Parts: sequence; structure tokens; C-alpha cells
Amino acid sequence: MIRVLHMIASLDVGGSQTMMMNIYRNIDREKIQFDFIIDQPKETYFAPEIRSLGGRVFTLPAFRGYNAGEVKRDWNNFFYTHPEYRVLHSHSRSYASLYLPVAKQHGVKTIIHSHSTNSGSGIKGAVKAVMQLPLRHQADVLMACSLEAGEWLFGERACRSERFILLPNGIDTRRFKVSPETRTQYRREFGLDDRYVIGHVGRFREVKNHTFLLDAFAEVHKREPQAILMLVGVGPLQQEMAEKAVALGIADHVVMTGNRDDVPEMLAAMDVFAFPSLWEGLPMTVVEAQAAGLPCVLSDTITKDVDVSPLVQYLPLGDPAEWADALLKRRPRQDVTKNIIRAGFDIRASAQRLSELYLRLDQEARRA
Repeated sequence: MIRVLHMIASLDVGGSQTMMMNIYRNIDREKIQFDFIIDQPKETYFAPEIRSLGGRVFTLPAFRGYNAGEVKRDWNNFFYTHPEYRVLHSHSRSYASLYLPVAKQHGVKTIIHSHSTNSGSGIKGAVKAVMQLPLRHQADVLMACSLEAGEWLFGERACRSERFILLPNGIDTRRFKVSPETRTQYRREFGLDDRYVIGHVGRFREVKNHTFLLDAFAEVHKREPQAILMLVGVGPLQQEMAEKAVALGIADHVVMTGNRDDVPEMLAAMDVFAFPSLWEGLPMTVVEAQAAGLPCVLSDTITKDVDVSPLVQYLPLGDPAEWADALLKRRPRQDVTKNIIRAGFDIRASAQRLSELYLRLDQEARRA
């Protein structure tokens, strides 16, 4: 058995975390085991499950803009004390250029994985952009969830090289089959009765654009006063969004569920899925929503790679009233499982491809 080390910064619920946990649950753990390095020790939602599956979680210091020496030293010490690792898969990119060369010095093969198409705004975003430039030259494998995410981080030329691998995020479509019993149970649990439910799954961060979603729902509320907005997730902007809901007069119709490990069942309780992100790499929650048969209204900033069924509609982010029109357009659920598998989003296929890659890199590292 080989152990693959994942650098993922946080183990809270997020796109890259959910993707890797889906892989972890479906990989042959008698051949390959996962361990994780994080730099956010308070964000450990998935840690208990990781340990139950046989994985380990380590914490190393985050880069704070002035402690590059500390970061390099601690990564160097880590590899000295853990020579069992021959493959490092990094899902964090902002300061990966500091520790990828350290891994290489210890004979570790490296994968850098692009899950996004934006570093954010302001000085912080500009610093990340500069620090990410060397990654295309440092890593042994360049991986991305979509071609857009790959070209954004590595450049078009690098994405034409043999080192680039396009790995669409995968889901277990079987988990998202909606039964009438489950839908009834969850709607009863949240007191939804026969109300129309607009749903969203995502962390309360700027990129997810909850502030626009609340504006759109305020328009929905004017036309359908009994409608409910269900927000699944947590994050630093949650309190601010709760306060905005109060200011808009819709707080009694906004349900914030917190983190959930039963997202398929939560999707079953919804009638339409809203996803107004400012940017994304390849948001698996949109694929999951389609797997649950939900009509999906997305911002036009999101990659067309997730448009795999007739359930998807794209809209610009300008007018909340236009979003309200789309969200209130009732459409029946559909079973689009075949579309999702055909588009390459089957988790079992993704797990097999990654397994083959890890085993190959491990052998290359042993021979070096």
C-alpha cells in the first residue's frame, strides 16, 4: 500500500474538499491511502471521517506574507520525519511555489491541481497571482477540473503538454436518486410543507455571491410570499448575510442549515437550485443538483462544462428581478443520470484514473 499526501489547507466543506472525499470513499484503500496537510486547524469538518477511513491529518503553518522561511523549514522537517511519502497532491495553490521545490528535494513527485479560475481581488489576489506563476514549471503533473481552470493557472501552452491532465470532478450518482419518501421526510423536518423551495449549497464567502442571491430572493418573495430560500453551508459571511436577510424583510423565509453530510437528501427537499457565483473552477454542487433532478439557474460566469442536461439555465448577474423570473419558472424534476455519466462525472471512473496516476508516480519516485 502507498500513502498519498494531499495539501488542501482546510477540511471544511468546500468544492475541492468534497471532490477529494468522494475520491477517497471510492478508491481502493487496500492499495492507496490518503493523508492530509492543512493550515487551517479550526476547519476540520471531514477529519473524523478521514481518520475512520485510515487517513491521517497534519497541520503546518500557513503563509502569512512574511514567513516564507518558516513555511519552507517546516515542510522540509515534515519530509525528513515522514520519508514514506513519494506523491504529493496539492489542491492549494496560493503559496504552493514555496513547498513544491522542498518536496522535490526529498524525491517526492508532485501534482498541482487547479480547482478555480480566480485568485480574488485586491492586493491579496495580486500577490497570489505572482506566487502561482512558477507552479507550471515546478510540478511534475498539472491537473485541472476544467480546461478553463487549467489555462487560467498554467497557461494555454502548458495545457497542451503531456504533463497536463484534465480530471472532471466526479460524483456517485447513485447517492442522488430522489425518492418521494425522502423528499417528504426532509420537507417535513424543516417545516416546508407544500412551500416552493429555492436551494443553494456553498460556503458563505464572497465568491458564492450570497448577497445577490438574497436580493433575487427578495424579488421572489414579493411575488410568492410563502417561498423559502434554503442555504446549506457555513462561512465567514454567514452572519452578515443573516443581517441582510433581516434588513430585506425576508429573514423568516430564509433557512440556514449549516454544514450537512446529507446533501443528496437536502437537494431532494428543494424545487430549484440557484448558483450565482462570481467565479468558479468546476462547481460539483451544480452537477450534484442535476443528479438530484433539480432545475438549475446559474450565473453566466460558470463554466459550460457543468451544462450536461436540459436542467441548466445561465443568466447574467445584473438584474435580481430577472433571476426571480427564472427561479419561479416551475419545471419538473428529471432523471439525467445518463447525461452525467456520459459527460465524465462518474466518481468511480475518476477514482480509477487517479489510482493509476498515483501508482505510476510512486513507481517513478522509487526508481529515481
